[in-house]
This record gives sequence, C-alpha cells and structure tokens, in this order.
Amino acid sequence: MVQVNWTFHAKDDLKAIFQYISKDSKRNAKLQVVRLKNRTEILKTQVRSGKIVPEINKENIRELIEVNYRIIYKIVTDNRIDILTIHHSARNLTRRKIE
Repeated sequence: MVQVNWTFHAKDDLKAIFQYISKDSKRNAKLQVVRLKNRTEILKTQVRSGKIVPEINKENIRELIEVNYRIIYKIVTDNRIDILTIHHSARNLTRRKIE
C-alpha cells in the first residue's frame, strides 16, 4: 500500500477551504474537507488513477477532481505520494508554482 503524504501547503489549503466555507456553514465546511480527504484514499491502491495536470504536463504530477477542487499530487516513489495542493477549479493554476 502506498503512503499518502499531505504537504504543509496542502494542509493549509484544507484549512483555508474550511474557513471560507464555514463563513456560511461549519457543517458544510467540515463535509467538504472530509470529501476531499476521502477522495485521496484511492491513491493508496491506484497511484495513477488521476490524470496528468495539463498545465504542468509531467507524468508524475497528477490530479483527482472532487466537485470544484483539483487535488494535485506528485508520485514521489512507488511507495509514496505527496498531496501538493488543493486548488479551486475556477482559479488560474498557471499563476501558482507547483512541484
């Protein structure tokens, strides 16, 4: 089974998502964070289940989609994946430095 490592940046993204949504509903904010975390569970057994991020176009940088969010991850080794960022799909990814 592959180890899924959440980077500090990705954890900060989750906190920011929670804070933003919780302005309207703490319940919905918590549910969204849980959904995002649960979405990454597939990576433990299916490392390449995500598609290559078009803006980066590297084989080892991939993404999973969960509603309006792009969960961008890096295949570090055969046994480890790093979640790099959680990015809202309405925002421009090319302005961010990812890797």
